[in-house]
Amino acid sequence: MLIFLMGLTTLSQAQTRKYSNEFLSIGVGARALGMSGANVASVTDVTAGFWNPANLVDIKADLEIAGMHAEYFAGIAQYDYGAIAKPIDSTSVLALSVIRFGVDGIPNTTQLIDADGNLNYDRISTFSAVDYGFVLSYAKKLKVPGLSVGGNVKVVHRFIGDFAKSWGFGIDLAATYRLKNWRFSAMGRDLTTTYNAWTYSLDDATKDVFVATGNELPENGLEITLPKIVLGAAYKKELNKFALLGEVNAVISTDGQRNVLLSADPISVEPLIGLEASYINLIYLRAGLGNMQRIKTFRGTEEISIQPNLGVGLRLGNFHLDYAITNIGNVSNTLYSNIFSLKFQVFKAPGS
Repeated sequence: MLIFLMGLTTLSQAQTRKYSNEFLSIGVGARALGMSGANVASVTDVTAGFWNPANLVDIKADLEIAGMHAEYFAGIAQYDYGAIAKPIDSTSVLALSVIRFGVDGIPNTTQLIDADGNLNYDRISTFSAVDYGFVLSYAKKLKVPGLSVGGNVKVVHRFIGDFAKSWGFGIDLAATYRLKNWRFSAMGRDLTTTYNAWTYSLDDATKDVFVATGNELPENGLEITLPKIVLGAAYKKELNKFALLGEVNAVISTDGQRNVLLSADPISVEPLIGLEASYINLIYLRAGLGNMQRIKTFRGTEEISIQPNLGVGLRLGNFHLDYAITNIGNVSNTLYSNIFSLKFQVFKAPGS
């Protein structure tokens, strides 16, 4: 409960926060996560609504539906994603994505001790801390051969029980150019800067706990998410029944110095590398390298840590099943995560 109190106090400070809305940086789809998120150029399905809306025009089906579930911190946090995409005409596509990241069943112990100083466990209640992201995407092919553009309108809703809630709004813009076996993409996230307006509604009993524990009472304020640019290049080579795809991304953040491979203030650059091998568009093997950081050793020297990810995929007709295992190098404090995602395509019957 102390962590909860500290979190509310921190959130109440109106300032530019480096890790605001960070749940939207986790990523969606086991294919992408198995490639360490390096797929801003090569993504060609409904998940492009998250990664790069300009690539939604590559959807061949009349309707695509996708879903994903993952658990973090030994199952404490639940991460869920669902999306649907449908072509409007031969040159444009519309998509809707919903993301939920939450921790449920958090004990509220502010009323554990009654007015007489007695412990009363019946006074313990529970609440949830949940982040929602709603993303409406649009993509359009341009008259220039191989060029498409797209954009996202994002609405972010976050709440901590009945104590605090926020609403945010942001816009992403993207473009992709296709040249033979090459694809080049640029994705601008939160280009308008995304603002989350927090409001707090603490009851008198909870306010008393804040005062008694030396915490400041939270005040309404803003969280600000600064723009981030993702540049990507992908190359695909087909060899008879086999195909090999490689992609390199550069994630450029503008919110100050981060512990990434190319670190500076205020611009930092994080490289991502992904590979995918497939057989007759039926079986897929994937690997990726990401989360590259400079770390200090006990000897006082500096080393570079790299997080490898792996994934597999299976296509059965219009049904796609993908699996990824992330953080297998255990370079962070969290254990590895098993991620599953599903995708289903719907095609119109000939002549309909």
